[in-house]
Amino acid sequence: MNRSTASPPLLVFGLDAGDADLILRWAGDGTLPHIGSIIRQGSYARTAGPELVSEHGMWTSLTSGVSRADHGYYYFRQLVPGTYDLAPARGRHLNVEPFWQRLAPERRIAIVDVPDIAAPVPQAGFQISEWATHYPYFDPSFYPEALRAQVESEFGPQMVIHEQPKSDVAEDLEIYQRLKERVKKKGKLCRSLLAAGQFDLVYIVFGECHTGGHQFWRYLSETGQAAPNDPSGELSAALRTLYRDIDVEIGAILERQPPGANVFIVTSVGLKSQWPAMGLTAALPFQFGLQVAPPLATRLDPLSVLRKMLPQGVRNLLSARLSQEAQERLISDKFSKSTDWARTQVFSIPSYYSSQFRVNLKGREPQGIVQPGADYERALNRLETELNQIIDPVTNRPAIKALYRIGDLFGGGPPGELPDLIAEWQDADHFVERVCHPAGDIVQAPCDFHRGSDHSQFGFVAGAGPDVKSAGDLGDISPLDLAPTFLALLRHESPSALPREPLKELLMYHSL
Repeated sequence: MNRSTASPPLLVFGLDAGDADLILRWAGDGTLPHIGSIIRQGSYARTAGPELVSEHGMWTSLTSGVSRADHGYYYFRQLVPGTYDLAPARGRHLNVEPFWQRLAPERRIAIVDVPDIAAPVPQAGFQISEWATHYPYFDPSFYPEALRAQVESEFGPQMVIHEQPKSDVAEDLEIYQRLKERVKKKGKLCRSLLAAGQFDLVYIVFGECHTGGHQFWRYLSETGQAAPNDPSGELSAALRTLYRDIDVEIGAILERQPPGANVFIVTSVGLKSQWPAMGLTAALPFQFGLQVAPPLATRLDPLSVLRKMLPQGVRNLLSARLSQEAQERLISDKFSKSTDWARTQVFSIPSYYSSQFRVNLKGREPQGIVQPGADYERALNRLETELNQIIDPVTNRPAIKALYRIGDLFGGGPPGELPDLIAEWQDADHFVERVCHPAGDIVQAPCDFHRGSDHSQFGFVAGAGPDVKSAGDLGDISPLDLAPTFLALLRHESPSALPREPLKELLMYHSL
């Protein structure tokens, strides 16, 4: 039920994959004056906890306040419940609504490029989705629909800039310039559309620090000196400059808004040095004897034999020429046929970085053989024991940084859609080509997405304004705290279905 709708405007600026450490460092040294001002005047925190066990689904959790244990989104390609098939997963396909859809019809909103949310729905104000995001899975959507012609006429069509893991310096410089131009264009677009009137809620997300974060991570210089792989020195400062450019656009937008707004900076996850472990993930449960390959005869269909005769590079080129739908069918088919399910206790779900494991649980999987209860726990105990014995021979240290049982993180026993266990590999600035295990060494080749960065398990939030305490560092909070907090700032009661309450340590008394 609504309370009074007389609240200060709420402006939220999202930095997709904006790294908390980089933001605090660059806000402190003056690179980000507008973000720095918000941090100094108000409160800030890292977002942490179970929700950040995976990058995928973070924006869904942030904007809805619904836990991933309920919305079930954990990766861009997931196991289809009740099958051994894989299928693409997207936040737009979930039956989860962002917090602003709960606002009264008369509340005017302005939403631009918030990732992983449902397509725009009729509400007072305007909404733009997938116009200039990190990785757009859909064509851009607009509400009202007439806004499409205006945006495309004045600012251009959807601006897609994909990462290029195998790029050279010249290609990186070209991507850098395109990202810089896109930041400016989004800022100009937002200022133009916001000039149409006053809004109760403005939520704008910049995706350039996500794409740029991965693309330029290898050049990032801690000392401020040019990296050895960056002769001109321009790319060593590229990521810092992108953050600065976003800060400039945030400042320009704020200058044109009425004073007295509550203003927030929000990020989804951060970044860290790490290389893919896709080959290791696929091999580990077979090495441990927990996953069993089918008899050779069942794997020797003509198409499989032909594929195996071709070099991996040729197979990758041929696959790249297929439609996305055809590629997904091939991936799913290969996965489902690679295992003798009637003899498998634990299997891995294909993933590039963190390893995802699922118990072949009776009553949940089509051919589950592990009984719920004690047998389920024994299977996970065995898997954890084996994973903890893996050594990276380069460092001579355990290769696994942490193991997360989803049932322990979220409660409620074995999950319905999420993996049973996620293994986080150690941060590493080298590709882990080989790991050692008592049963023998396990090797992997570089995969098709050979990139030296992944996401940390921390995000960031900072807020300032008439309804926000000047409390400084709040430590770690749950990302699920943000949706109810934003509803409180807009004088709207949080639904009882949300698992978290507004942040009392951040809000002034009259906002509660």
